[in-house]
Amino acid sequence: MRKDTGLAPMLQYENIAWFENGKVRILDRRIFPAKKEFVYCEDYHEVAKAIKDMVTQSAGPFTAAPMGMALAAFQCKNETEEKQREILNDAADVISSARPTTQKRMRFLVDECLKTADLALKEGKNVSEAIVNKTIELNDERYSAIDNIAKHLTQKFPNGGHIMTYCWAETIVGMMLKNCKEQNKDIKLYCCETRPYFQGARLTAFELQSAGVDVTLICDNMSATVMKQGKINAVFVGCDRVAANGDTANKIGTSVVAAVAKYYNVPVYICAPTSTIDLDTPTGAEINIEQRPEKEVTEMWYSERMAPADVKVFNPAFDVTDHELIAGIITENGIAYEPYTESLKEMVLQAGGRR
Repeated sequence: MRKDTGLAPMLQYENIAWFENGKVRILDRRIFPAKKEFVYCEDYHEVAKAIKDMVTQSAGPFTAAPMGMALAAFQCKNETEEKQREILNDAADVISSARPTTQKRMRFLVDECLKTADLALKEGKNVSEAIVNKTIELNDERYSAIDNIAKHLTQKFPNGGHIMTYCWAETIVGMMLKNCKEQNKDIKLYCCETRPYFQGARLTAFELQSAGVDVTLICDNMSATVMKQGKINAVFVGCDRVAANGDTANKIGTSVVAAVAKYYNVPVYICAPTSTIDLDTPTGAEINIEQRPEKEVTEMWYSERMAPADVKVFNPAFDVTDHELIAGIITENGIAYEPYTESLKEMVLQAGGRR
């Protein structure tokens, strides 16, 4: 994997990943927006490592994963059909397991690529090209869903109100801003920094400020203060997985914000495409939470190590917000309310049951 600082425009919607010239190019979100650098992956193992190492964040892995499959197909195109299938199946296993908490969604994506590859092989077509086209189709579906989520989300925005975000997906933010402008809604946002990767401070605050939104950045442990002062009308967050009972897994710290919001009677809404709803997982207790390296807490963001040497570190990437803390789960098909075991099932059925 090598880095490149070229600023040539990228083809992918989010400027996160694309397949070109036998490589996958990924915008390095660990250092963006302070620096704009790209990581080039030369095989599917490197794509999986880039996903695991947080080179790509937010919804980026959901593009990088199928592009990694395209890369695998490109590299084995001169092999026998049997060998190609073997390599693609291995790529699907390696890529989908890169981040455990989002594994179900990743598995769906790579399985869609395997189906595409199977058809292309049977028809004698270019497999990597077919998977690239499939990636575009999957992205189109995702963006259509996000646009619908943003429309439902905007309905919950009080004009002139103050909204709090935590971590967040910049794509939803962008769609939400578009819909707010169409409805002539003026909004103000408080943006939690979102440790330890500071996606809120680096990515969300950058996106909002660039769009001309009135945004105020706060440390994560300031959320209770601004809620107590009556400055927040609602909290909106994304999520990586939704259990059948409405428990949701999102960036670590989300459950803290939700618990505080419940205490101060501030509604919390989860933005969740139906693709993140996992009806096979009964509750959040069954969601596998990814554990991250210690250095992300002790030294990654500091010029010198700030923690004592050899101190023990607990660094889960996600936490689970109990469904009792959630006012509603916003999907592309509408807003699910309690009882979530029924409403979420209905949302998935409206989506055609496609996972």
